[in-house]
Amino acid sequence: MTRRPSSRTAAGTLLFAVLVAGCADPSDDPRASASGASGTPSGGMRYCPSPQEPPLDPSVPCISQDPAQKYAENHAYRQEMEIGEEERAGAQGKADALAEALKGLVGKPAGEVEVRAAAAAALDLEPADVEYRAGTPGKVLRDVVVGGGRGKVCVNGSIDSQGDATAEVAGRTMDGTCLPGLGGH
Repeated sequence: MTRRPSSRTAAGTLLFAVLVAGCADPSDDPRASASGASGTPSGGMRYCPSPQEPPLDPSVPCISQDPAQKYAENHAYRQEMEIGEEERAGAQGKADALAEALKGLVGKPAGEVEVRAAAAAALDLEPADVEYRAGTPGKVLRDVVVGGGRGKVCVNGSIDSQGDATAEVAGRTMDGTCLPGLGGH
């Protein structure tokens, strides 16, 4: 006995065929503009010429081949926003208060909760708004970095491995944090 597909099966097969064939424009695929079959750019983007090659038309975007420039571009998120001297001077009192708060914790068995609370009080923030990074855990507080602020102005403080506490006014990083990212792989 020969079995015939039901009309439901036929409709499902037709729908599947339409979906597989797709309606998208192949040029919408970002991979289509990266390079053509010959390896030459097809979407207007290409590598920037080396210093020995003639320059490109300035209206044509290009991708840098310079390793130092690529490194700088990849780490741009860590750069600080510019802050003016007036903003820096306005936050200096909080930097002094943070340094004193951190000095008060040196040599004590304080943990993250105590450090955040002390930094928050010095910076007039909530403890949850204080960025915290600890280096080596131990009974004595060492290698701790904290930061916080409002707007693009931050106050960052630290207790180093020798137990010295300091704080400074800084611009918020381009990715929106007070403490720069650690980076690395």
